[in-house]
Amino acid sequence: MNGGAQMKEDNFKKKILSRKIGKMGNSLGVSLPKVLIDKLDVSQGDEIEFIENSQGEIILKKVRQVKIPENVRPEVLEAFFDVFEEDEGILKDLRDR
Repeated sequence: MNGGAQMKEDNFKKKILSRKIGKMGNSLGVSLPKVLIDKLDVSQGDEIEFIENSQGEIILKKVRQVKIPENVRPEVLEAFFDVFEEDEGILKDLRDR
């Protein structure tokens, strides 16, 4: 899976990178061009997220590893995030008032 990334700009001055999908074992994969690796600040072994926005576009984002302070139990932090995700709409509504 090598070959250069195709870069162009569309009419809205967005940079567009295109790559071919290749076979990686039993899966399909896409190699990241260096310009994208640098922009995302990723290296081998890092994790990335694929996020779909409200327009149906997919956004790539590096998963940031956060070191949990010693006095915080991981299961308590996970429970907090679960509650936050469940109540995200309510929190956004309160923020927008």
